[in-house]
Amino acid sequence: MFPEVYVPTVFENYVADVEVDGRKVELALWDTAGQEDYDRLRPLSYPDSHVILICYAVDSPDSLDNVQEKWISEVKHFCSGLPIILVACKQDLRDDPKTIQDLARMNQRPVTRQEGQAVAQKIGATAYVECSAKNGTGVREVFQTATKAALSAKRQGKNGKPKKPCVVL
Repeated sequence: MFPEVYVPTVFENYVADVEVDGRKVELALWDTAGQEDYDRLRPLSYPDSHVILICYAVDSPDSLDNVQEKWISEVKHFCSGLPIILVACKQDLRDDPKTIQDLARMNQRPVTRQEGQAVAQKIGATAYVECSAKNGTGVREVFQTATKAALSAKRQGKNGKPKKPCVVL
């Protein structure tokens, strides 16, 4: 059964095996705390990252605002040059009548795909993907997009030129 109640995390680690272009990759994911209490702790998770996923919830327009007001500046400060994937979570709630009704009571509505894509373009994201952990839609695409971006960036140096291979004699 899918957990319906959100339980905030401080740091959660996940590992996913992904196959991209016939190549098997073990993707290590760090889910970091978004609460302000952890602003000083969160940057400890950034070193050695190869791609950043900035996530927002389709049923929370405020979370998309936070992408622009908080997350992008933090990511660009601590993870300069890394590819950024903007991920719309809870995509299944966009057309959910109860979600639409609850948001309408607050003069809000679910975030549209076009609004998400516009923010992705504005922040210079490498890609924009949508998913629903509840029904599984798009989850594999998130992992594959992140893996492709990380592998592509890894092949490039910081100046955009191909990275030279490391040879140990």
